[in-house]
Amino acid sequence: MPFSLTPKDSSFYPLFTASAENLVAATDVLSEFIHDHARRADLAGKLRDLEHAGDQTTHAIFRQLNTSFVTPFDREDIYNLASDLDDVMDFVEAAADLVVLTGLGTLPAEMSQQVALLQRCAQTTAEAMPRLRTLKDLSEYWIEVNRIENEADKLYRRLLSRLYSGEFDALEILKLKEVADQLEEAADAFEHVANVVETIAVKES
Repeated sequence: MPFSLTPKDSSFYPLFTASAENLVAATDVLSEFIHDHARRADLAGKLRDLEHAGDQTTHAIFRQLNTSFVTPFDREDIYNLASDLDDVMDFVEAAADLVVLTGLGTLPAEMSQQVALLQRCAQTTAEAMPRLRTLKDLSEYWIEVNRIENEADKLYRRLLSRLYSGEFDALEILKLKEVADQLEEAADAFEHVANVVETIAVKES
C-alpha cells in the first residue's frame, strides 16, 4: 500500500464488519421466517430491528466520512460500500414484510433455496470485511460472491418458470413474484458490495 505520513482514519473497518455481520443475522432470521409460518410476524419484527441497527451503522459510516480528514480509501468507494451493504438489508426486510402483508402461506421451495444462497453471500461477505484493513486475500471473496449471484440468477429464472406454469393462480403469482424479486435484488446487492471491494483493492494495489 502507498506510504503516507498522514494517519488514515481506521474507524471505518469495524463499522463495515458490523454491517456485514448484521446481514448474517438477518439472512439467518429470514431462513427461519421462510420455514416457520407460526412465528412469521415475530420474525418479521426481528428483521425490522436488524434493519434499524443496519441503518444506524450506515449513518455512523456517513458521519465518519463527513468528519474524517484522511480516509483509508476513496470517499466515493466508502459511500458506495456502505450504501450497498444497506441495500441488502433493505431488500431482505422488504421480502419478509411482503410475505406478511400479502398473507402468503407455504412458499415455493425455490425461495428457500434463494435464502440459502443469501446466507452464503452474507457469511462470505462478513468473513471478507475485516480483510479490508490489509486488502489481502480478497479476490477469492468477490469471485465466490459473483459465482453465488450467478447461481441465484439461474434459480430466480427457474422460479419464474414455475410461477407461470399454471400451478398458481394469478393473484398468488403476483404476490410470490414480488417476494422473489426482493430476494433476487438482495443477491444483486451482495454482488455490488463485492464489486466495490474489488474496485478498492485494484485502486489501492
